[in-house]
Amino acid sequence: MTEKKRIVSGMRPTGKLHLGHYFGVLANWKKLQSEYDSYFFIADWHALTTKFDATDTLCDNVLNVALDWLACGIDPEHSTIYVQSMVPQIAQLHIYLSMITPQNWVERDPTLKDMARALREGGHSEAQVSYGLLGYPVLMSADIMMFNAHYVPVGVDQIPHVELTRDIIRRFNNTYKTDFFIEPEPLLTQIPLMKGIDGNKMGKSFNNDIKISDDEETTTKKIMSAITDRSRLRRDDPGHPEDCEVVFDYWKIFSDEVKIEEIEGLCRMGQIGCAQCKRELAKRVNELLAPIREKRRQLCENPKVVREILLEGSQKAQKDAQIVLDKVKEVVRMY
Repeated sequence: MTEKKRIVSGMRPTGKLHLGHYFGVLANWKKLQSEYDSYFFIADWHALTTKFDATDTLCDNVLNVALDWLACGIDPEHSTIYVQSMVPQIAQLHIYLSMITPQNWVERDPTLKDMARALREGGHSEAQVSYGLLGYPVLMSADIMMFNAHYVPVGVDQIPHVELTRDIIRRFNNTYKTDFFIEPEPLLTQIPLMKGIDGNKMGKSFNNDIKISDDEETTTKKIMSAITDRSRLRRDDPGHPEDCEVVFDYWKIFSDEVKIEEIEGLCRMGQIGCAQCKRELAKRVNELLAPIREKRRQLCENPKVVREILLEGSQKAQKDAQIVLDKVKEVVRMY
């Protein structure tokens, strides 16, 4: 039997997840976990890079991310689910990698630049861009290399992280005359841009998201407040689905081709009003989320089970990580 190739991917714990996370990441992970040896981690160290002074909710955020993952079908029987800080070998590998990574490699990372800019715009001075934040790209490489992953599921905007990791691996292998580390490939995902109810990118900080854990009433209210075709004044006016940048896009995500064509036709002929269209959409969204929310509710009633899953996954990840770390120490010729 051919051994499965390995993937690694993670997510920072910033609170309860929304539909953008589900369609952009979790649905893909759910599919991949049966095809690959999958390692999925909650990146709580990465959360400290920009929220080092706001850790009051960090533990709750880790638990909420785990609840959402499990409810959406990330299965501990098929995936290793772990908390980044519970695998100390990652930090040790980060130290070794930081010794061989040139400063200019780190400084050119586009995500690092964006994070530093966000800190400054949020009132932090240049001096408050921490050493830890500067090392963030190398820590991400350590996350990938810790399990010698073959692939990293990413969107197009995250390809530079994988490229930096490949650069570091080549430098490590060349420096220490080894071929131990695999150069991982980006496993590109066709992530649909899930807009928020205001038409902008969906995000918790924009207060325009629909959370996986929202109840039916909250979800319906949010969808009913979504923007529609602004040129349509009366219910029986012909509509323009291409200008209905939120609601019609949601229909494309939540429905099959037959239903999409039906809604488009009714809209163009003025046979369905925007309010009715949104009510039907809300019903469909709630139907899709119902089993996910029920599973999440059950898990919430027994958080001990979730913590045990994280502990067991982290213990397994530690054992696998130690194998890699021991090899790194050997090739570096540490005592």
